Formats: sequence, C-alpha cells, structure tokens
Amino acid sequence: MKRIKRIFSVLRKYPTAIIALVIITILVGGSIATMIAIPLSEAKRLWQTSTQAWEDTPKRADPIWTNWFRSAEDKLPETIIASTEDVEPLSVEPLGSAGIAKQTITETTFDFPYYIHPSELALTFYATYQASAPLGRITWITPDGREFIIHDSVMDKRRHVLSSDGALARQIGAQATILGLFSNPGDVMRDLRFETATPQRGTYTLRVLSKTFEADSTLDVKLVVYGEVSGIAGTDHLRRGLIVGLLWGTPIALMFGLLAAVGTTVLTFIIAAIGVWFGGWVDALIQRITEVNVLLPLLPILVMLGIFYTPNIITILGVVVVLSIFSVAIKTYRALFLQVKNSPYIEAARAYGAGGFRIIFRYMIPKVAPILIPAFVTGTPGYVFLEAALAFLGVGDVSLPTWGKILNNANTQGALFRGDYYWVLEPAFMLLVTGLAFAMLGFALDRIFNPRLRET
Repeated sequence: MKRIKRIFSVLRKYPTAIIALVIITILVGGSIATMIAIPLSEAKRLWQTSTQAWEDTPKRADPIWTNWFRSAEDKLPETIIASTEDVEPLSVEPLGSAGIAKQTITETTFDFPYYIHPSELALTFYATYQASAPLGRITWITPDGREFIIHDSVMDKRRHVLSSDGALARQIGAQATILGLFSNPGDVMRDLRFETATPQRGTYTLRVLSKTFEADSTLDVKLVVYGEVSGIAGTDHLRRGLIVGLLWGTPIALMFGLLAAVGTTVLTFIIAAIGVWFGGWVDALIQRITEVNVLLPLLPILVMLGIFYTPNIITILGVVVVLSIFSVAIKTYRALFLQVKNSPYIEAARAYGAGGFRIIFRYMIPKVAPILIPAFVTGTPGYVFLEAALAFLGVGDVSLPTWGKILNNANTQGALFRGDYYWVLEPAFMLLVTGLAFAMLGFALDRIFNPRLRET
C-alpha cells in the first residue's frame, strides 16, 4: 500500500501522466457503463445487417451536432417520423348493411423547416386482419394545399420506399419523388434537380383513407422523412448508428490490448527467468526459438489465419500471445536475470536447499517484477492497434462492433471520397486517444521504476 502511495506521489510530478490517468479512467468507466447499458448480445444484434432496429435512421448521416456549426439555411434536415397510430380518426363510416366493413379517414401532420431536401421517404404499413387485407389510399398534402396520391392499393406490403418509386415520380411529373412532393409551387417539377431546388417549408399533411372488411381489422401508417444528420456519431451505409461501434469498441480494444500485453509480458518474463536459472541447453533452446520467432512477421501470419479460418476475438488473442512470447524483450529480461542470479541472497537460498522453481518464482522474479508494470502499460497500445489493423483488413472477429471494423466499412464504402469524414475520424480519434494515454502513462511509469531514467 505504501508503495502504491509513493508511486502516485511521484506521478503527480508528471502532468502528462495525470492527464493520461484521467483519460484511461474515462475509457474504463465508459467501457463498464457500455457493457451494463448495452449487453454484448444486444450489441451484436444491433450490429447485424439484417436487424430492423435501424430502419428509421438515414444512411450515411452526419452526426447531429454538426448542425451547430451551420447557418439556418445550411442546416441539414433531421429525421421526421409521422404516424397515425396515436391520432384520432377524422371520420369512421360503415360500409354496407352488415356494419362490419368500415371506411376510416385519419390525418397526421409534420413540420418541415429546412432549406435542404430530405434524403429518403418511406411508408410503413401496420395492418391487422385475418383473411381480407385492408385497402388504403394515402394522400400527400403540401403546405400550399396541393394534393398527391402517393399510395393506393391493398396494404399487403409492410414497407414502401417512396423515394425510389419511379412510377410515382412520373405520375407527379418530377425527376424524383422527393422533389415532386417537397417542391415549391412555382417550380417546374420535371426540371428540378437536388442541387438547385429548394423545398417548400411548412406543415405537410398525410391523409390515410382505409377500408377494412373485418370486425377487428385496423390499419396504421408511419411515414419516415429521412434526414441528413442522425445521432451523436452519425450512421453508416447500413443505417447503423456508429455510436454502438464506438462505445463497444472501447471495452474490446482495452480487453484485447491489456490481456495481450499482460499475457505476453508475464510469460516472456517467466521463460527468460527459467532459461537463465537452468542455463545450458534450456537457455540455448529459448534463445534459438526467440531468434527464429523474431524473424516471423506477426501481421501476415494473422492475416493468413483470418483468410483460411474465421476466428473469434479469443482465438486471435491466443495466437497473438503465443507468437509474441518469444520476442526481443526476452533478451532484455535475460540480461536482468543474469545479474540477479549472482546476487548473495540467491546463493543463500541455494544454501538452505531451495529448489530451482522456488528460487525462480520466490526470489528472482519478485526482484525484477516492478519493471513489468510499465511494460504492461507501454505494450497495450501496440496490441490495440494490432486488433484494429486486423479488423480493418477484414480478418478480425466479424461479429463484434469495433473501431477497426468501422474503419473497414468506411474504406470499402469510399467514405473519404464521398465527404463522410466523421466515419473515419471518429474511430481514428478513439484509437489515437487510447494509444496516446497509455504511452504517456507508460513513459512516466518507466521513469519511476527505472531510477537511471529519472537522473537524465
């Protein structure tokens, strides 16, 4: 306990170490909060491309906070959702003498205050029936009173994307459906283009006329006007909120980096001590294996593993630890243990009959063990970047949302060429901050545990 207090008292002399500790504490606290708020199973579900969790979010949307830096005319539209589910019908009329079939008219409205068109339009139908599906006619009413019938059929499709409906665009005489539905009254719709057109601002109305033919049959409609900004971190090409990948990328990166750093450092430390104590052919074998292993390229081996076998994060971690045990550090530790081996207290332990492994684990390793602490910290960023590099190359754990996976998706979708800079900068910033924090803390710890560095 006194040693820990002394370490913290010395750390106060290094402002960068204090900053690094604050950053690492935030990362660890955020990781714990993320794992509690979004369990791993839920995170995997949200990250699957087939999930319907993101159907109401736009594709490739900038973070919502980017609108803070734009003028009123340049603000990108946010997603607007209008539904008839909680709206009282304007009228309900029976159809026929039986009184079972009925005609219902419902209206829902939404305000569109932006100077830029939305990115997409979609209708979702929620129909309940046993045998006879409801009929529906949906009318779009602009702020100036113009009306367009945008859907008129049996409501057997759950979702209808209006913005890709070419027939509807031709029907209303526009180059694109969005331009026709949001155009100003004085514009010639067939000549409009997104680059030059300005949408009409005001209150839009969606009128739903439904005909149901069963006693308990109902029909509700939801309209999604997709914007250009969404969420605190934006979205990708599959509508997924990047915040899930950024949040869950933190515990995965820290877990992988810390476990790999601790595992390789401790095992390398123990192997070096065993080689020094027993010497002879044991030490020679360890040194030859180390020299061969140093020549093996770690990243290409891991890439080959990912190509021929679909690994999970645990498999990758195990392979990384195994391939990193016999690293150059084993020679550094060997030099330290050679000095410890000739110490008087080792001779004393030998004199009272202590066995070889007892001397290694009871006397040799504890003597040099403090240097492991800065080794753990300084080694962590390298493994964090290694995991991100594997995911970026497409050979990581495909089921996990990680920073490297976000970068991989951004690269394959040409995010930088399309101007989606947030898609690249956000995970890159998280990697940079994590690596910088551990590097600054490791530098300070190295000076604390190595007196020679404090003297320079």
